[in-house]
Formats: sequence, C-alpha cells, structure tokens
Amino acid sequence: MKTRKRSNRDIALQSAATLFLTQGFQVTSMDDIVAHSGVSKTNIYYHFNSKDDLLRVIVDQLISHYEQRIQHVLSNSGASVLDKLERLCIILHENAGEHDYLGGCPFLTLYTQIAPEASEVRASIKRFFERQLHAIEGLLADGIARQEIRAELPVQSTAALLLSSIEGALFLAQAADKPFVLQEIFPALATMLK
Repeated sequence: MKTRKRSNRDIALQSAATLFLTQGFQVTSMDDIVAHSGVSKTNIYYHFNSKDDLLRVIVDQLISHYEQRIQHVLSNSGASVLDKLERLCIILHENAGEHDYLGGCPFLTLYTQIAPEASEVRASIKRFFERQLHAIEGLLADGIARQEIRAELPVQSTAALLLSSIEGALFLAQAADKPFVLQEIFPALATMLK
C-alpha cells in the first residue's frame, strides 16, 4: 500500500507544533520553523497568515486528537469507572511521555506562553478543559450510580481535584524528571474514590 506524501502544509504544521511545545511559542520564530521543516517561508505563509495562525490550527488539532481518544474511553460501556479513569491517565501520559513538552501537558505548555491577546486560542483551551471536567463529573456520577465509588463524594469538586491532579502530575513528570509520577499517584486517587 502506497503511503500518501505529506504536504508542505502538514510538514510545516508538525514542525511548528514540535518547536512550540519543546522550545516555546514565544522563542520560536518563523525562521526556526523554516529551518526545522525545510519548507520555504513563502510556502508557509501561503497556508498560514502568521505564527498565531499556526498556533490556532495546532491547538485545534490537539483538542480534536485528545477528545477523540477520551471519547473512545468514555464510551466503553463494559469498563468500570476506575478502569476508565486509569485509561484516561494513560492516554494523557502516553502522549506527554512521547514528547518533551516544556510544561508536561501540551495545553499547559501553550496556554502559559501565549499573550493574553490570543483570546481565541485561550478560549479554545479553556473550553477543552471545561469539557474534560464535565466528562469526569459524568464519569463520577455514573460510578456513584453503579455503586463503584463512594456515594458521599462531591462530584464537582472531586472531578476538579482529579483533573488538577492529572495536570499537576504531567507537569511534575517534566519539571522534576519523574516520568512515572502519574502511574504512581493513580492508586492513591483510586483509593480516595472507593
């Protein structure tokens, strides 16, 4: 089977994503993207109006990628709530572990580097986390209904604690060079829910 040749647009986009997430959005120039990708600046500007335009497309792609994988886990009706939560942690850790994201999480990495004026990108990341929080709330409510987790747990605050623990673990894995911290804290999170 013949593989489709990647377009210059895709190559430039992948290079920009790699540089933004591993070096930083602010310090990456269009010349850096040209040098990394091998795509001419003229060709990049044919597809993207600016570095900010590249960022917007990258964030949209990241959101789509993560939401598809997360939705797949959540839709598995045969899995327990704890299995689903563990699988969500694995998905987030696998993706972060494959790359050297500055902040551990690609969204945290990008959000903390972009100017407040980048309101469209900031709003997209905010909505992404709101949807994840809502999904975890739904998962916890389902776990309570199925008597898999403690009924007295406050769903909203527990969901916020879980999401912030996962994000914090991703950051700690990178900042403290503790790549397995998420796997190490999951048993404690699971015990808290039982």
